[in-house]
Amino acid sequence: MKIAFGIVAAAGLAMLTMGTVAGAQGADGKLVVIAAENFYGDIAHQIGGDRVKVTSIMNNPDQDPHLFETSPSVARQLTEAQIVIYNGADYDPWMEKLLSSAPRPNRAVIVVADLTGRKAGDNPHLWYDPNTAPKLAKALSDAFSKADAAHTADFAGRLSTFVASLEPLNDKITAIRSKYAGTAVTASEPVFGYMVDALKLKMRNERFQLSIMNDTEPSARDVAAFERDLKEHKVRVMFYNKQASNKAVQHLVDLARDSKIPVVGVTETAPPDVSYQRWMLDQLTDTEKALVGRST
Repeated sequence: MKIAFGIVAAAGLAMLTMGTVAGAQGADGKLVVIAAENFYGDIAHQIGGDRVKVTSIMNNPDQDPHLFETSPSVARQLTEAQIVIYNGADYDPWMEKLLSSAPRPNRAVIVVADLTGRKAGDNPHLWYDPNTAPKLAKALSDAFSKADAAHTADFAGRLSTFVASLEPLNDKITAIRSKYAGTAVTASEPVFGYMVDALKLKMRNERFQLSIMNDTEPSARDVAAFERDLKEHKVRVMFYNKQASNKAVQHLVDLARDSKIPVVGVTETAPPDVSYQRWMLDQLTDTEKALVGRST
């Protein structure tokens, strides 16, 4: 869905905090890092270790991220952040507005879309591209080393460990691709699109998905085509966004289940206390089960 955010005076915004942001740099000298999305915050924590204090703004997997609203407390915290990470590609435009209202000299701002060569109008769900995480990890290691040169070796070591930890994820992608490349699948919106591309699956009903992502009404023709794919078993799996749904999407999820098409729910926010690697691997495991023919 098209993302529309506002800034409100809600005092109780829930935030996943790996360390307390008490100042630009605490007495312990740790770097203050703010990530717009919690999976990027997790990667920052893995690269920075005990040398960073990371706060992730969007972290609730039960909340529709498209309805997210920031609070003045977030803007105040941004004034103290030395390193900021956000997605870009028009996914979190509220972050750009907050940064412009909370300037800080020498702040490092990492925009994931810039690292991956993506722009507004592209599929913004960049974290499902397997190439994104290692690029972000390298950018974070460089930014941390520049801000805290005394611990460059620590950051470099954590970067190597992180890259190595992605091997099981890459192995799972290779295994699924080798067995199911070319298999037709469908989705309610293109959240999982980059991973589907990596798996070499054949995505159908893309016009319908773009309508849902852009918060516009799908055409009757596109809805009928989607329904026909499910009823006639022209697709093997249906993916849907568990955090954002509407009546049209729920109708198709129900129809898929009635038609014995396995349904895989994916999310735009990582579950609490789950690493980026585990989150990705769990969803790939669900995908593999579904391709075999078992609902998740």
